[in-house]
Amino acid sequence: MCVHLLTNSLTGWGVEPFQNAVYQIHSLGPVLPLIEWGFIFLPILFHGILGVVIIRSGRSNVKHYGYSANWRYAMQRASGMVALIFIFAHVFHLHGWFHVEPWLKYVAEPLGGAQFKPYNANSTLAQAFQVSWLIPILYVTGVAACVFHFANGLWTMGITWGVWISPKAQSRAGALCSGLGVGLFVVGLGAIVGVETTDVNEARQVENRMYEERTKDGSVLPNPEKLSGHGSTKEVVDAEGAIEARY
Repeated sequence: MCVHLLTNSLTGWGVEPFQNAVYQIHSLGPVLPLIEWGFIFLPILFHGILGVVIIRSGRSNVKHYGYSANWRYAMQRASGMVALIFIFAHVFHLHGWFHVEPWLKYVAEPLGGAQFKPYNANSTLAQAFQVSWLIPILYVTGVAACVFHFANGLWTMGITWGVWISPKAQSRAGALCSGLGVGLFVVGLGAIVGVETTDVNEARQVENRMYEERTKDGSVLPNPEKLSGHGSTKEVVDAEGAIEARY
């Protein structure tokens, strides 16, 4: 999550920094799916399933004892459920869950999923976000849930594992985890604002120019499937029409 938010925050620094970061990620080639499943998707699935089991077996008592610890207990579980739903929706929205052509063509894309194209990274993100004012609000909510769940869970983990035991140590760790959570949330907001303020047409032109230059010098292998509409201008015009209709 930390790496993902930091990478996406590059959208606020311009089209080229973010596109170069995406190129670097996709330079892993066939190893990338193994890394995604081994270090991202399977751990998230395990954590999510285990979290649901824990939530079903636990009971919140904030109605009877309104202590801060009880509220953190309840918020940790509530934020976990929101984060889990958000992650599934986020992955579908931008990647469509499964990279199988029939699924993408007949299921994901007609339902508004699989919007992200790696070689038109900034413009397709902006296109996916800017079609409705509701999407950035949902993303802010989802990022907030993920960040709180991480920061509060990190603090609780330190107590459970005996890393910080004394009240002073727990207080210092609480301040540190809170600062980390706020910092990550600001980074996430920066990414969302960067996407929301992106000009789709200008970004698409820069991305297509970068793709042509990088494929010519051999630093990027040609792969039209990772381009939006194979770099056509029609899709840009359609996207701009949808964005204008929003306002």
